[in-house]
Amino acid sequence: MKTLLVVVALLSLFRFAPASAADITVRLQNPPPEGDLVIQVYDNADAFGDFRRPAREMRFAIQPGEPGEAYVIPDAPAGQVAVLAYVDENKNRALDRSFIGIPREPLGLSNNYQPKGPPSFQRASFPVAEGQANYVDIELYSVLGDAGQWGVGLGAVGRSSPYVGSDTNVVQVIPAITYFGERLQWVGPNLRYGIAGSDRLRLAVTASYRVGAYEEDDSPNLEGLGDRDSTVMLGLGVIYEGPYGIELDFGYQNDVLDNVGGGGIAAASVSRGFQFGNIRLNPALGVNWTSSSVADYDFGVPQSAALPGRPAYDVGSSITVEAGVGALWELTENWRVALNVAWENLDSEITDSPIVDEDYVIKGFTAITYTF
Repeated sequence: MKTLLVVVALLSLFRFAPASAADITVRLQNPPPEGDLVIQVYDNADAFGDFRRPAREMRFAIQPGEPGEAYVIPDAPAGQVAVLAYVDENKNRALDRSFIGIPREPLGLSNNYQPKGPPSFQRASFPVAEGQANYVDIELYSVLGDAGQWGVGLGAVGRSSPYVGSDTNVVQVIPAITYFGERLQWVGPNLRYGIAGSDRLRLAVTASYRVGAYEEDDSPNLEGLGDRDSTVMLGLGVIYEGPYGIELDFGYQNDVLDNVGGGGIAAASVSRGFQFGNIRLNPALGVNWTSSSVADYDFGVPQSAALPGRPAYDVGSSITVEAGVGALWELTENWRVALNVAWENLDSEITDSPIVDEDYVIKGFTAITYTF
C-alpha cells in the first residue's frame, strides 16, 4: 500500500509540475519613438506560420533610447522557439494586417529573419535553455514596404488530357509575376483584389488565366472539332480565414473573352496550411460547378462535327470534385518555388462523352520567383 501511495504521489507531482520555462531578453535594435511593443514567443511551426496562438505574449510601453533597449520575457517555453516583436501603433491589441492578411505594422523576427511570404519557423527559431541567459536581437521592418512586394520569375500551367487517343498534356510556359499589397494579390495565373470586408472575411474581385483544353491534332478522335483556346475568367469570391489556419473560398468566374461561349464556373474549397521546415503545404478539397457552355466547349461534340463513331453529344452543366495541394518552398529570403497540383474527378455527364476516356484530370501551376 505504501508503495502504491508513493507512486500516486510521484505521478501527481509529474502531472502538475510546471513545464520547463526560461527567460528571454529581447534587444530591440531600432526602437520607434512611441507606441506599444508586443513580443510573442512561438514553439509551434504551424502557429508561427500565420502569427496566431503564441505560447507566450508580453506587452511593453516602448522605452525610447539607444539601439539595444532590452525587454525581458519571463517564463517563456524552453527548447526551440521563435520570437516575433511588433509595434501596436494604434494600441488595438492586435497585429494589424492588410486586406489580404499580410502584417502592416512594423515587426521583427528572431535571427533577423525577414521573409517575403509565410514565415519559416526553422529559419527564425533558436534554442532556449532553462536556467541560462537567453538573448535575441531584433530589428523592426515593414513587410510590405512602401509599394508592396513584387516578384518575377518563370512558371508553367498545365493539365492532363482525358481525351480518347490523346497522350498529349497541355503545358504553357508563362511569366511568373507575383504581387502582394494592401488589397491586391497576384500569384501567377490568379489575381484577387479585395473590395469589402477585413483580413478575416472579405469579398474580392478575382481573375484567372484558364489554359485551353486541347488542340484538334492531339488525337485523331478530335479532328474537325477545332482547337480549344485559353481564356481569362473574371468574377467574385468570398474568402474566410478561420481559426487554426483553415481557409474557406467561394467564388464564381465567367469567361470575359467569350472564348468558351461566355459561360462560367462556380467553386467552393476548404484548405489549411502546414509548415514543414522551409516548406509550407496547403492541402485543399473542393467542388466545382461548370456551366453547360464551358462543359460543352471542353467535352462536347456539336451536331456539325458528328462522325460515325463520334456522335453529337451535349454535356450540359456538370459537377466535379477535386483534391489538391499547394506548396511554397523558401529557398532563401528572396527566392521561392511555388507548386499547386490538383486531381479533379469528372462526373458522368463528362465521361459519357464520345471523346473522353478518362474520369479525371490533373492540373497545376509551378513557378520559381525572386521577390524584392
